[in-house]
Parts: sequence; C-alpha cells; structure tokens
Amino acid sequence: MIRALTTAAGGLKAQQTNMDIISNNLANINTSGYKKVRAEFKDVAYEVLKSDVADGKETSERVEVGLGCELSTTTRIFSQGSLIQTSNPLDLSIDGKGFFKVKDFDGSIKYTRDGSFKIDADGKIVTSSGRPIEPEIIIPPDSKEITISSTGVVSVILSGDSKPLEVGRIELVVFANPNGLKAIGDNLYQESSNSGIPVDVSPGLDGAGIIKQGFLESSNVEVVEEMVKMIMAQRAFEINSKAMEAADDMLKIVNNIRP
Repeated sequence: MIRALTTAAGGLKAQQTNMDIISNNLANINTSGYKKVRAEFKDVAYEVLKSDVADGKETSERVEVGLGCELSTTTRIFSQGSLIQTSNPLDLSIDGKGFFKVKDFDGSIKYTRDGSFKIDADGKIVTSSGRPIEPEIIIPPDSKEITISSTGVVSVILSGDSKPLEVGRIELVVFANPNGLKAIGDNLYQESSNSGIPVDVSPGLDGAGIIKQGFLESSNVEVVEEMVKMIMAQRAFEINSKAMEAADDMLKIVNNIRP
C-alpha cells in the first residue's frame, strides 16, 4: 500500500506538469508563429515480486509491479499555422519550412517563425523586440513603398522615383530536426546538438517555404484539442487522487487491527 501511495503521487505530479504545458499552449493561442508543445510520458522502474526463474529454469509465473510514470520529454509540433492577412508590408509569414534568422543583443544568431517586423530609428528591419534581421537590411528614410517578394527580395520605391530599388534579400534557415531547437522566449529558438546545424537557404528553394508579404502566421494551437487534453489530464489527476485515498484508507484499516 505504501507502493500505491508513491505511485499515485508520481501520477499526480505528472498530470500537474501536463496541465502546465496545456495551459502554456492555450496562453499562446494568439502568439504569432507559436508552435504547440506536447507532453510525453514513460513508465518508470518495475519491482519484481516473483521471479520467472526457479531452480535455474524459466517459468511463466513472473509477477512484477510498476512504480508509476514520469515526464519523458516535451515535443514541439512545427505544423503550419494559419496565415492571417494584415496588409502591413512588414508583416511576413513563411508558407512552408524554415525560420527567419535574427541577431540577438549579444551578437549571437537566433531563429524565429514570427514575422511581425518593424523598422527601427536607423532604418533596420527588426523584430518586435528590436533584434535586427540577419543579414541586415536597411530601408532608406525616403522610401514610399516596400515590396518583399516570395523569394525574399526586398525592394523599395524612393520618393520622386518610379523604379524599384533592391535593398537586400531575406534568407531562411532550415534544420534537419527542428524539434530539437531550444525555445528561449520572445518567439525565439536557438540551435542545439539535437537540432543539427542551421542551413541557409533562399525562400522557395531546397525544401524551404516561400515568404508571403502582408500575412502573419498564427499559432498552431487548436483550442478543441487542448480542451480535450485538459479534460483527460483532469480526470487522470482525479483518479490518481482516488487511488491515493483508497491506499490511505487501507492503511487506516491495518493500523486499526487489534491483536
């Protein structure tokens, strides 16, 4: 019965973590480019109460009891989110695979699917948090129109001119295993040993998606799916608490036995 108490406690802890992950998905339902996370669990060690080996021979009378479950890993699902039209020329989305490359404040390179870009005081195209896109692209101050093609070519039309002027190109990055990227907040990811090395590609080539100007990629969180997961987690938490309560009642009965 002590075993049942600790096993049920492990189940409660696992489902609490599951709820934390589901809550984070729902909290980011309106976060541009957010990718939902799924909790994965595994059973832990087994205690052998009766071995299947007797007198040096194998038998079919093995008895083993599992000791609960624990969180195994979290998997980020990089499925495509819906594209929402904004008509803002600096709102970009990737239709397909790939990430935008930005330079962090410490000079390191980070990656994002959030294409809600802005122009800073120096004319650089930056993220909402002020990180410049890499390679750096500067929009002249007298630009009256900005056009970004599906292949990443950035062109502007200057005041008093009618011909477009190319000022830069947006490159994308792909990974062999994007699920291995580390999320660090601010809609940013960084590479890891599990993600593989980043490979620079031009939009629309080598398996990379194309760029759509005037669109933002919404979160790929599906409310109904997360609500179903929440109900399942709640019921699993409830049944584990019932198991703990039953084990406690059984211990009370044993403690009340009089010789």
